[in-house]
Amino acid sequence: MLLHIPSVLASSQLDTIRKLLANASFVDGKLSAGAAAKRVKKNEELDKRAQQMDMLNNIVMSGLVQHPVYRSGALPLHVAAPFYARYTPGMAYGDHLDDPMMGTEGILYRSDIAITIFLNGPENYDGGELVIRTSFGTNAVKLPAGDAVMYPSSSLHHVNEITHGERLVAVTWVQSLVRDPAKRELLYELNQAREKLLRTSPDAEETAKVNTAYMNLVRMWGDI
Repeated sequence: MLLHIPSVLASSQLDTIRKLLANASFVDGKLSAGAAAKRVKKNEELDKRAQQMDMLNNIVMSGLVQHPVYRSGALPLHVAAPFYARYTPGMAYGDHLDDPMMGTEGILYRSDIAITIFLNGPENYDGGELVIRTSFGTNAVKLPAGDAVMYPSSSLHHVNEITHGERLVAVTWVQSLVRDPAKRELLYELNQAREKLLRTSPDAEETAKVNTAYMNLVRMWGDI
């Protein structure tokens, strides 16, 4: 499931983030890439030791983890601290798959879902589309500042070359309670209907049945 998450970050938060990044130290993005991805990765990432990191993470992750679309679509169990990536003219990230297991210092998690949060708008750069290959075709994603896209980490994807301007994104990964992406999509769609029924017909018999079905499917398919 490829899911657009609107308005993860407000304009004031984005202004703060961009000011923090403007004065931060970036390093070669290859330093965080696996052996296969390293060959096709050409970008810069915020140095993990940067003093701005904690403040950035507090802003970005608070916006993401509280967002109802994220919570319903990801059914998160673990979420990673994001990487902050910068692309300038000539930079790109070729076709690759994300590593199936991630983490450091002995704390590992399964990367079921990838999320890209756009920190500046499409008017600020040319090129730089996130291109995701799915069973239903190829999707080129270039969203407004503050919006995010969520998709299975098992999808082959790349970032087109930047020809002008600067692309700023935060990227993170999620281990979901539900490993199977097809089951997550079914649960997301069922929850959309469930939430509408709970708002419009909270006392109806069909509302109770849909609510029960959703909760028991999460219980049945959940993987902790």
